[in-house]
Amino acid sequence: MNEEINFYRNTKKTLNLLLYVSGIGILLVIAFVYAIGTFDGVFKIKLSIASGAFILIMLALIFKMLASIKDKSPLIHIDSKGFSGRTTPVAKAFGRIEWQDVTDLQLNKVGGDTLVAVTIDNIAKYDGQVSKFVWKMAHDEQNSKLNIMYSASEIDIDANRLYDLFVSHWRK
Repeated sequence: MNEEINFYRNTKKTLNLLLYVSGIGILLVIAFVYAIGTFDGVFKIKLSIASGAFILIMLALIFKMLASIKDKSPLIHIDSKGFSGRTTPVAKAFGRIEWQDVTDLQLNKVGGDTLVAVTIDNIAKYDGQVSKFVWKMAHDEQNSKLNIMYSASEIDIDANRLYDLFVSHWRK
C-alpha cells in the first residue's frame, strides 16, 4: 500500500473557529471595559488583569489563525509507513510517527472537539525530539507510553472518518 493521504486546511472551518474566538474576545473586551470602571466608576483590579491577559492571548490566537489561513501545506499526512500532523501543538512537535510504534487508537472527546488519540509504545525512539514541557504533556508515566492527539477541526474530514483512516492504515 503506497497510498499517501494528505489533509489540508478547510478555510471555511478555520474562519468559523476564528469567528468563535473573536466572539469570546469581544466578551473579554466588554469585561475589561467594565473592570476598569467605565460604567460604575469602580476599578476592579483582579477582573481587569485577568480579562486583559486573556484579551492578549486571544489576540495572539487570532493573528496566528489569520497567518495560518494562507498556509497550503497538509495538516495531516498519512502513508503506509507512518503519519504526521500539525493539528495540535503536541502532534506538531513530535512530527512523523511510524505505524510500527502505535499500540492503540481511540476517539476522545475533549471540550468541544473530538480528537484521534494515538498511543505509542516505543518511547525511547521519540525521546529527545521535543521539549520537556511537550514531553510531559504527551507522556503517560503510569503506562510508560506517549499519547498524541490529532484534531479534525480544521481539515476537510470529520473525526470519525479520520479515525477510520488511521485504523485502516495501522492494521495493514
